[in-house]
Amino acid sequence: MDGPFSHIDAAGKLRMVDITNKRPTKRQAMARCLVVTVAHLDALEPWADGIDPLHAARVAGVHAAKRTSDLIPLCHSLNLNDVDVQVNAYDNGIEISATVTATQRTGVEMEALTACAFAALSIVDSLQKSDPFARIDDLVLMKKEGGKSGSWGRLVESPEK
Repeated sequence: MDGPFSHIDAAGKLRMVDITNKRPTKRQAMARCLVVTVAHLDALEPWADGIDPLHAARVAGVHAAKRTSDLIPLCHSLNLNDVDVQVNAYDNGIEISATVTATQRTGVEMEALTACAFAALSIVDSLQKSDPFARIDDLVLMKKEGGKSGSWGRLVESPEK
């Protein structure tokens, strides 16, 4: 890394980080976010075709994690071993967490964050009629493991049930 930003070279130009000489190791990252809504969560009952919008959100998150390099231009394209998206409803909204695992030369932090963001967007879309003010808050990387920098994490409490 030439400076404080990994995707900027010494001349100040954008670049993809060269991971050629890094060895593949198990990498894991977990992110979370909240969908804050005033809508009664009955608004998220299964749609007319029987599809559960919370399940649809989990699928959206998994799909987005797998497509992160298509969404964020300087991310590496990764083969992911596992993407686990959890969606939990509370009185004041919905907590989404995503854990992504891969054996790669670079981390999966962006994949975990992307999974959370797109799962949340799927829920906000489902709530448009009942709560046009629904919002996504606190999209944050909770922990990462593996690679040269090792393990890192933060403590943040879940919303009250």
